[in-house]
Amino acid sequence: GAYYYGGKLIDVSREARAVADGLKSSTQFVFCDELGLGTKPEGSQWTPLRDFAVPSPGPLSFEPVAFDAPLYIMFSSGTTGVPKCIVHSVGGTLIQHLKELRLHCDVKAKSRLFFYTTCGWMMWNWMVSALAADATIVTFDGALNYPNLGRLWELVRDERIETFGTSPKFISTCMGQAVDARAALGDFAPRTILTTGSPLLPEHSEWIQSQCPQVHLASISGGTDIISCFMLGVPTLPVRSGEIQRPGLGMAIEAWDAQGKPVRGEKGELVCTKPFPSMPLGFWNDGDGKKYHDAYFAYYAERGRDVWRHGDFVEVTADGGIVVYGRSDATLNPGGVRIGTAELYRQVEAIDEIADSLAIGKKEKDDTVIVLFVKLKPQRVLDASLVANIKSVIRSNLTPRHVPKEIIQVQDIPYTRSGKKVEMAVTEAVHGQPVKNLASLSNPESIDEYVAMGARWSAL
Repeated sequence: GAYYYGGKLIDVSREARAVADGLKSSTQFVFCDELGLGTKPEGSQWTPLRDFAVPSPGPLSFEPVAFDAPLYIMFSSGTTGVPKCIVHSVGGTLIQHLKELRLHCDVKAKSRLFFYTTCGWMMWNWMVSALAADATIVTFDGALNYPNLGRLWELVRDERIETFGTSPKFISTCMGQAVDARAALGDFAPRTILTTGSPLLPEHSEWIQSQCPQVHLASISGGTDIISCFMLGVPTLPVRSGEIQRPGLGMAIEAWDAQGKPVRGEKGELVCTKPFPSMPLGFWNDGDGKKYHDAYFAYYAERGRDVWRHGDFVEVTADGGIVVYGRSDATLNPGGVRIGTAELYRQVEAIDEIADSLAIGKKEKDDTVIVLFVKLKPQRVLDASLVANIKSVIRSNLTPRHVPKEIIQVQDIPYTRSGKKVEMAVTEAVHGQPVKNLASLSNPESIDEYVAMGARWSAL
């Protein structure tokens, strides 16, 4: 039917009808018109939700299934191409989630948990599993910045949410708009704040600690591919700014160099060297398992090692923490030197004039050069002075190799619906290639600017 989002009425009855028309094998569809706006899609096969969801008489019955029975088909976010259709099991998902919720996140019986997520992101499935830990989950249907950015902090206060999950992007936006989270929380403070979706930067950690001094701040990282985490928080250990505390229990993760050797204190490919419960059953419509194998195991299999390679660029520190530098698929490689994009974002987005940024590798003759796109705060202009300052900050805090050859102001940075930057889509756009994952973007119209830019470059 229709819904309100950000104070605006969104009528999706036409889109619902188009989806129904494409599902030739289905004869009945359910629509929701709780607003009473009369936005029922055309056709007699539509049943109101209130009529469809009539409670059945008698107690619920639960039928036992095998540990490896399929539970979910999850679609990857599309940051590196067309989303994968990943099949996850009942037992593997449940045991992994309960381990993470109860032990790593200290979710207790009768406590309340809220993770700001859409139903299409794996954090929704993860949050729902908190019901198996006898916790209460709080859901939020709406724009996080309506009527203002303090809305989620007020929700945490009003619903007494002890475990609050969000993203570094939300934290960064709160910082940029000087949100007073401490005032919004009033006399209440959550016990745990979880963040995921992208690396949590040291300045994000410092801001959260300034707003909630006693909170356990836990950055967590994994993915839809495993419907869980490779590394996350440990309530009994100290939190170090810019690091994820430890690998998940039972997760044999390491950072490997290109030759398949473990490294510490330097960047490497995130691998998991032993099986774990929430490994996918496989991909949908991948009978021989080739797509599944190629996605996770082929990279080091070519080097004689059969391990899960996740596609993240990480560093395991001397004390056992993990620093995430971003997707290795999107790693920049100027002059043969591998650079994680998160390294650049960490420096650039600390500059006052910068609201957001995205870096790609641009092909130039026989090499790749770094191009940095920046979205500026209102009334700011990318002039020669700001360009010089950006380059100086990067050179001073990183290395001369990290300095972009070009810095370009853009109107917007494209993101997936789960809040992840899409370097691959922008790379495809500026090189004149088809962008394969437009449907997974929350702001697909932003790609037009990069497509036009690529057309201009190719004409030079």
